[in-house]
Amino acid sequence: MFVLRWITAPLRWALKIVVLLVVAAVIYYAVTLVQVWLTSRRYDPVGAQAIVVMGSAQYDGVPSPDLRARLDEALLLFQKGDAHLIVCTGSKEPGDAYTEAEAGRAYLVSKGVPATDILEAGGRDTWTNLALAASLLRPRGDTDVLIVTDPFHEDRSMAVATDVGLTPHPAPTQTSPIRGTAVIPYFLSTAAAVALGRIVGFQRLHTLGEMAVGAASPSAARSAGAWSAGALPPRSASRITGTGPSRARVT
Repeated sequence: MFVLRWITAPLRWALKIVVLLVVAAVIYYAVTLVQVWLTSRRYDPVGAQAIVVMGSAQYDGVPSPDLRARLDEALLLFQKGDAHLIVCTGSKEPGDAYTEAEAGRAYLVSKGVPATDILEAGGRDTWTNLALAASLLRPRGDTDVLIVTDPFHEDRSMAVATDVGLTPHPAPTQTSPIRGTAVIPYFLSTAAAVALGRIVGFQRLHTLGEMAVGAASPSAARSAGAWSAGALPPRSASRITGTGPSRARVT
């Protein structure tokens, strides 16, 4: 009996520690989720030096409804004079003729924004988009920026923007097509990314994600790359007819 107690006592303590860690993790995630939701409701389009538009899907050079909503918000801010420079972000998938940044630039130019007032940063995910945008803006001294993206993505984007040396202000699009219960998985995944990023660092989290994608098969790597950027599954895509591949990536 004494031996049994000697064995089970440490196990009981270990179980208690595990339970406490799980409870702490759940509370931490819940608090982060609330913070992500609160940030999604912030809209603070103060005067800034530049507007950074987070990339989303494009279809043969035509912005997806989600990307168009972000671009329309940036256009409104630009026309109001809140900033006089726009940075379009986003790269392209294999087989695409245009990057998301190129599609965004073309759309804004068609709406009257001078091409000289638009920069392009072609990253594949939140970290690379903002790191590349920062590399363009910092030498110009334009570090005070408005971050335009979907509301559920605003908290993560602002956290990463701060990490890469920018001073961000929230300006989420008010016309996102992702509404209602459809936003729930996006809030959940964004909260997880923010929670992990705060612990390990957003750059390190990005590096770990790249390593995981690199270790996967080509098809799995493409899928993982899309999902790490917050992608919609292909069945949920709003397809637009065109000669190039259609995608529904939400960066």
